Amino acid sequence: MTKFHRFLALLCFLLSCLYGQVLGKASSSTQSVYSGLIVIDAATGRVLVEDNADDVSPPASMTKLMTFAVVADKIASGALTRETLVKITNEDSKIGGTQVYLDARETFSLDELLYAMMIQSANDAAHAVARISAGSVEAFVGLMNAKAQELGMTHTTFRSPHGLPPSSRHKADGDLTTPRDYALLCRYLLGHTNVLQYSSVQHRDFGLNRKQGPQHMKNHNNLLGKVAGVDGLKTGYTASAGYCLSATAERRGRRVIVVIMGSFGPNGQRDLGKTRDLKAIELIERGFTALASSLPNNLPTTVNSPTAVIPTVKTLESAGSAPEQSSTPPADGFTFRVGPLVKKP
Repeated sequence: MTKFHRFLALLCFLLSCLYGQVLGKASSSTQSVYSGLIVIDAATGRVLVEDNADDVSPPASMTKLMTFAVVADKIASGALTRETLVKITNEDSKIGGTQVYLDARETFSLDELLYAMMIQSANDAAHAVARISAGSVEAFVGLMNAKAQELGMTHTTFRSPHGLPPSSRHKADGDLTTPRDYALLCRYLLGHTNVLQYSSVQHRDFGLNRKQGPQHMKNHNNLLGKVAGVDGLKTGYTASAGYCLSATAERRGRRVIVVIMGSFGPNGQRDLGKTRDLKAIELIERGFTALASSLPNNLPTTVNSPTAVIPTVKTLESAGSAPEQSSTPPADGFTFRVGPLVKKP
């Protein structure tokens, strides 16, 4: 580690101590849990940080990243175009969870539905693009699993294009993956698709020609516009999956990918993704530090250390659309601080 990086580490430590005096020491009740996480170099795939990265759990709405990958293949092959018109069916309009409230009397371009899927995390839009891409949702799910095998996602099984929990409510019956597998998918998307065109958009209106007026969509990725270089990729949440995030950031020509799954707040509470987002910030910083270091192996690869407070991040507004996340933003200028993160037992 160079003198500069030692100085940077010392500075972060001192800032953490300062904030600790102001906000008070974190107690054991401020611990949170996660099922697994990983940080990789997008250019090489080299693992920079990992902890329980092969734990199998539901990806929730991160599933839509594979939906995007399969649709991107269809567009690349010429089978579809971004301008392909999609006539909405009753089946599309009956999907629950986060939606853009599609109606069977409506028709949208494939492109508009992709924006709705990636920004609003609209489950009805994901269902519609899956159906139009393969003739049926069941056939599309088959393509999702074939793509997973192609990418080497050996611990992944998809059963839906949107990530909603199965009707049985049993984890084993739904979509399942690992942080390591999803990092592979994220790296593929960044290198072979235009996913950032969609995932980097913070706000967009859907349905400009609707009689009731357009629906304003806000990206559920709270790091966009608040953490340097972040331009994707996808959040997820269900009660069984916890808070999940596949994030990526680019700085000075280098890019890192962070995947966190099964995150909850203090004592396993639902915290609207706040703890997940803070951990993602820490991991992004650690990832870039590892890339810049001439001796990356000297960096610890465990994550059971106090979360660093990043002084440049003052607030993290939570997305306002249920069921993924909804929250009242914190007071302006307040910096969240959490204590040690521990794995699920």
